[in-house]
Amino acid sequence: MKNRIVFWGAASLILACLVAVGGYFYFHPFSPDRGKYPVRGIDVSHHQRQIDWRRVAADDVAFAVIKATEGGDHVDDAFDANLREARAAGLAVGAYHFFTFCRPGADQAKNFISVVPRNQPLLPPVVDIEFVGNCPRRPSPEELNVELSAFLGPVEAAFGKTAILYVTDEAARVYAALIVGRPHWVRSLALQPGHDEWIYWQYHDKGRVDGISGDVDLNVLQGRQETLTTLFAAPPGSMPSEAPRTP
Repeated sequence: MKNRIVFWGAASLILACLVAVGGYFYFHPFSPDRGKYPVRGIDVSHHQRQIDWRRVAADDVAFAVIKATEGGDHVDDAFDANLREARAAGLAVGAYHFFTFCRPGADQAKNFISVVPRNQPLLPPVVDIEFVGNCPRRPSPEELNVELSAFLGPVEAAFGKTAILYVTDEAARVYAALIVGRPHWVRSLALQPGHDEWIYWQYHDKGRVDGISGDVDLNVLQGRQETLTTLFAAPPGSMPSEAPRTP
């Protein structure tokens, strides 16, 4: 009996330590090597509520990808203000669309194009594909490919840039073939991605930035300031280029 008590006591202690370590790595603001990834950014939506973009820009944030639309008719009610104020603060700005499984891709493209302005420089459009918060029915890879193509064609033509795919781990496993050969945004919390085939890396989903009350997603760019300037520049022949501020 005594040995069993000692065994279960030791096991409980080990389990408690593992939970504590796991909690530390999840909530501790992990930050990638600044020497390798010096360009930092955030992605936001109405969930971040009122944002003081001047303070954000002063807190080592060089770019912001802002939720614009979802599905065929939803518009994020903070998009216009976030885009305008983040740009005024000197950040390189871009827009993303949450792709739903229950609306045709063509309808979703019309929604995004009607909301996101095209008369000023923007980072490449981003398509967010994930299961959490999406329609219950998950399309087959073949079905999603058809609808995603119907979205990407008009959007890329309208903005003159190749779209970036943000795909969470679970969705990536199901739709892996759709990611191959396309630029993407990888989500890997607390661990460096196992490859370098990405443009943005979301490394924390509970980060803190001055000017934002509460949690915010933190990201780094694959590259340096020159890469950000190239991504942000207007397509050739469309409009004068506007370079983002140098951090």
